[in-house]
Amino acid sequence: MHWYLDVLKKYVVFSGRARRKEFWMFTLFNVIISIVLSAIDRMIGTDSSGTGLLGGIYSLLVLLPSLAVTVRRLHDTDRSGWWILIGLIPIIGWIVLLVFEVQEGTAGDNSHGPDPKAQERFGTAAGSAEPGYPTV
Repeated sequence: MHWYLDVLKKYVVFSGRARRKEFWMFTLFNVIISIVLSAIDRMIGTDSSGTGLLGGIYSLLVLLPSLAVTVRRLHDTDRSGWWILIGLIPIIGWIVLLVFEVQEGTAGDNSHGPDPKAQERFGTAAGSAEPGYPTV
């Protein structure tokens, strides 16, 4: 649960890097919460056109954190955050974006900041900055 809350704390932080675990745990909790809210919408009768009131509000609240963590995930693979726009291409774009999100992040520092897994990989923290944030 702390991975989900960490992403929400970095609400609109588009700089830095997000490791796979941070991205996928946020995605998992997002899906679980959406399913629960969808069920509640159906039970209380606010599910009128496929998207219920509670689910719609929740989707709007997590839109920016979802975009931010996806951009940081792309940064971890040493890609520009603008690659997120490839997801606008139906099917092929989604597959390409999924492949980028599943890939291992760049070992060591890259142009987007220090390695968030530096301590696990090398046994030492990369600089004094919080993992995933640029040092400059």
